[in-house]
Amino acid sequence: MVSLGCGRVKTDVAGLYWLAKRWYSTIIPVVVNTSVVMGLGNPGPAYAGTRHNIGFRIVDQFARRNGGRFTRTGARSRLAEVQVDGLRIILAKPRTFMNLSGLAAVSLTQSFRIPVQNLLVVYDEVALPLGTVRVRAAGGHGGHNGMKSIISALDSAEFARIRIGIGTTEDATEQNYNGSLVDYVLSRFTNAEEKVLEEVIDRACDALECSLTRGIDVAMNRYN
Repeated sequence: MVSLGCGRVKTDVAGLYWLAKRWYSTIIPVVVNTSVVMGLGNPGPAYAGTRHNIGFRIVDQFARRNGGRFTRTGARSRLAEVQVDGLRIILAKPRTFMNLSGLAAVSLTQSFRIPVQNLLVVYDEVALPLGTVRVRAAGGHGGHNGMKSIISALDSAEFARIRIGIGTTEDATEQNYNGSLVDYVLSRFTNAEEKVLEEVIDRACDALECSLTRGIDVAMNRYN
């Protein structure tokens, strides 16, 4: 909080952050015909292809479908831009690690001047069987650390998300991860699972395009 007294200004980090958001939203108009799609994951080759990085793979495929390439960096992310049915879509793969995804979310919404409602997040879900696609208009974090960070940083959960099932904790036990969720989500898919994923990634891209062009309600009815 910020208080004035005896000619001295006392501040704390939360107060400065609140003031910055108020200032930014007051003087910078939002852009309503632009949407940002964040695919969540961890940066770097050590994490490429892991379960936790399925969000990266989906935005990669969506970019390829629509003639986009991740050739830019900015807003704490690797960026690609595509046009879909006349809409400007910014695809983002955060360069922060998963647990700090909120830093990228704030930077993206500010850099591209979008309201939170124009953000859509694609990420892995260990509570869903492998290959399941679930579209939601809003909601909580469900224990996902990347979503925890985003919701906390934006101070809002009112943004759409697409969750991709990567296998449940029962699957982790069967694959000898002994219930270690961290080890499981940072593991790579088996060869058999990769064959399933090809169709899943395409279906997730279909759901993403429908969400952006037809609306989240239509996408939920069609793909859930």
